[in-house]
Amino acid sequence: MSTDAVAVLGFVVLFILMLLRVPVGMAMGLVGVTGYSYIVGPGPALKLVGQTSMRTVTDYTFGVIPMFMLMGAFVSISGVSKELFKAANAFLGHLRGGLGVATVIACGGFAAICGSSVATAATFSSVAYPEMRRYGYPQSFSTGVIAAGGTLGAMLPPSTVLAVYAIITQQDIGKLFMAGILPGLLAMAMYVMTIAIIVRVRPELLPAGEFKPWKERFKGLKDVWAPLVLFAFVIGGLYGGVFTPTEAGGMGAGGAFILGVVRGRLNRAQIREALLQATRTSAAVFTVLIGALLFGYFLTITQTPQKLTEFLTGMGIGRYGVLALIMVMYLVLGCLMDAMAMIILTVPIIYPVIVHMGFDPIWFGIIIVMTVELGLIHPPVGMNVFVIKSVVKDVSFTTIFKGVLPFVATDLIRLVILIAFPIIALWLPQRMG
Repeated sequence: MSTDAVAVLGFVVLFILMLLRVPVGMAMGLVGVTGYSYIVGPGPALKLVGQTSMRTVTDYTFGVIPMFMLMGAFVSISGVSKELFKAANAFLGHLRGGLGVATVIACGGFAAICGSSVATAATFSSVAYPEMRRYGYPQSFSTGVIAAGGTLGAMLPPSTVLAVYAIITQQDIGKLFMAGILPGLLAMAMYVMTIAIIVRVRPELLPAGEFKPWKERFKGLKDVWAPLVLFAFVIGGLYGGVFTPTEAGGMGAGGAFILGVVRGRLNRAQIREALLQATRTSAAVFTVLIGALLFGYFLTITQTPQKLTEFLTGMGIGRYGVLALIMVMYLVLGCLMDAMAMIILTVPIIYPVIVHMGFDPIWFGIIIVMTVELGLIHPPVGMNVFVIKSVVKDVSFTTIFKGVLPFVATDLIRLVILIAFPIIALWLPQRMG
């Protein structure tokens, strides 16, 4: 059997395994090792398993992943999400649609120190949803705005997905984090504009909340200083070159721990819960990562990336046509797997194509993460939608997707803007030392 036939068969088997609900990391590892063994031999293939696993879990660069996971766990368990929503609600809740705007802003603030879309969506399903329903907001809008706000977790730094993309493509993690800030802020602004348009078109849909006196508003701000200080500390240190991304993860986790303990928000049981949560999540990410690396060796030996580059460049549709095809592929994959698995599986194959086409790797990372995040909320399957459904059990999938659609349209417009104006993503990285 030729190497081309082996590569095609490998992809077919991989997708069959994923449809059979085999964990994606294990599926990629099995296909990669089996395919490599068929071409090179079982001895080198088995040696590759041990070397890859040991090298991955002991690599200093990969230490950024568990550190930022731990930082997010401390922040999530110490109740920062409630404080952010309470502060935003105090200033905006009295306006029509104000609770929706407060949710978007609080999601952005929480995402900036949590870094996980799924965690952001799950957290605000229990924090913001009951409040919106209490004031008469429709189920569709309430869940839709939480699903959309959750996607900010992968864009605003520190983002685990961006960190993994940087490691795979050997790009500067700090520059990728900086590149995500302006697109993330643009996302928040466009979500707020979407809510404003809904209020203008259907004012009866989104009622006004309770008016809070200025004293109470400023009182709510006093609890927000901790996440702001933590974010400024981590990102400021990265931007100023004070510490490396891996060190930033350690400093962020340490800072989140100290702030939680000093403020009385972390007891012994909660610290243990955060450590276990971060360990489980990191183990899952490393399993996928090791599986993807093993699959990557199989792809390299079959020369799949080079052949794909030749095929796409020979189609005669131009580099933006190729980019559009890649983005459509990510939207389809969003129905089958989560953001991390998509990035780890596809970037080693797609990246050589992008470099050959002359696209900036930092900019492409932002575009792909945005497209992957869109896959988490668009019909017929979206990971964030399933997460919200698991928390808010009395709402149907149809209702959630109905509320998400305006934000999906907003995300598509934002993608076009970022493709037309790459400087939005590249301006901050270009000014880093």
